Amino acid sequence: MAVFLAFAGSNSSTSINYSLVKYTVSLIEGHEIQLRNMANMPFPLYSEDLEREQGFSNALVEFKEELQAADGIIISVNEHNGNPSAYTKNLLDWLSRLELKFLEGAKILLMSASRGKRGGAGSLQVIENLLPRFGASVLATFSLPSFSRTFSEESGITDETLAEAHKAALKSFLSNF
Repeated sequence: MAVFLAFAGSNSSTSINYSLVKYTVSLIEGHEIQLRNMANMPFPLYSEDLEREQGFSNALVEFKEELQAADGIIISVNEHNGNPSAYTKNLLDWLSRLELKFLEGAKILLMSASRGKRGGAGSLQVIENLLPRFGASVLATFSLPSFSRTFSEESGITDETLAEAHKAALKSFLSNF
């Protein structure tokens, strides 16, 4: 049995990416799931001055330890103006200052969702290219466009083609465990 840590790269209490993550982990059987809602994990804006004066918060250290203890990580990143949100970038900045290779050996399912037609593709691509710098291997990706039309909190992904693509990405990821 593998242990998966799952979260969205968003600190919004109404995050559609968190909805996608919750739906995704609901499809996984026979493994332990640790689901984290990042809306409950505020981190100050990174600055060298703040790091020097206050160091690293216990919450950040504990989150890094959870990332490193997990057998696999499931992340869905949000997008602001074609890029990862400031929250996602800030979290990565803090974690990489704590330990540059904080994702060494991590196996990742990377997803994104957006209300637009591109499905957060810009953010997904940026993060997919960035995570290997921290030691991660992105094993599979999935992008969910037009969230309001293609997703239901009750039934999940409602578009048949997108549902199949999601299922294939999840299957590809899980085949490594």
